[in-house]
Amino acid sequence: MPGKVTKAAAVLLGLGALAYTSWVLEVLVRTGLDPVRTYVSELAAADQPLGGLFRATDLVAGLLVLAGALTGLAASRGPRSPRGSRSPRRPRPHERWALGGWIALAVFGAATAVDSRLPLSCAPTADPECAARETAGLVPATHTAHAVSSSLAVTGAIAAMIALTVAARRYGRRRPLARTGPALVVLELAATAWTLAAVAAFEAGKGTWALGAGQRLQVLLVAVWLAVLAASLVRERPR
Repeated sequence: MPGKVTKAAAVLLGLGALAYTSWVLEVLVRTGLDPVRTYVSELAAADQPLGGLFRATDLVAGLLVLAGALTGLAASRGPRSPRGSRSPRRPRPHERWALGGWIALAVFGAATAVDSRLPLSCAPTADPECAARETAGLVPATHTAHAVSSSLAVTGAIAAMIALTVAARRYGRRRPLARTGPALVVLELAATAWTLAAVAAFEAGKGTWALGAGQRLQVLLVAVWLAVLAASLVRERPR
């Protein structure tokens, strides 16, 4: 049974990773937004022609990752203690890393799903009037709520990447993640730093600093890491 649960988590996370890269469709269709300058979430803004499509794929991605994380969490907890046991076995250090990682991944999935329900009303990096309204506080409250849910999603993703990669390296069973996880974590942290610096520059009126490119790299690395995690779960041997 644990093996089947693990495989189910792998399928859900693999599909979630695929849905989370839906923004690459901007290569094939005209969105009117510059991918080097604009937020990824601006593709799903309420005033964008394909906003409904990108909001739907974000919702699907979030729900799939949430389901995969909860399934992985259930599998990582292992079999229950025998009946009558008053003191269940304490999780080992690597298991605590794994449990924390699965919980953080569930937070990422849930926040991503919520994020899709709180779209921006317009695209501030592409529309000066939108940016002016946002600065003046004349945009809907969803802009602030979207910023909060996005920040929570990024925090959950980074925490999950770090915790589950540490668990994989210490436990030594999820080999693909143990090998490539550290590099992906370092790249993700660098892309996040780039994105945060670019956001600060944009808000200070100093340009975008290729904000869109940095954020797209950030999102892509999360999707790649999810795919690696899914592959590691598929190759993992039952306990």
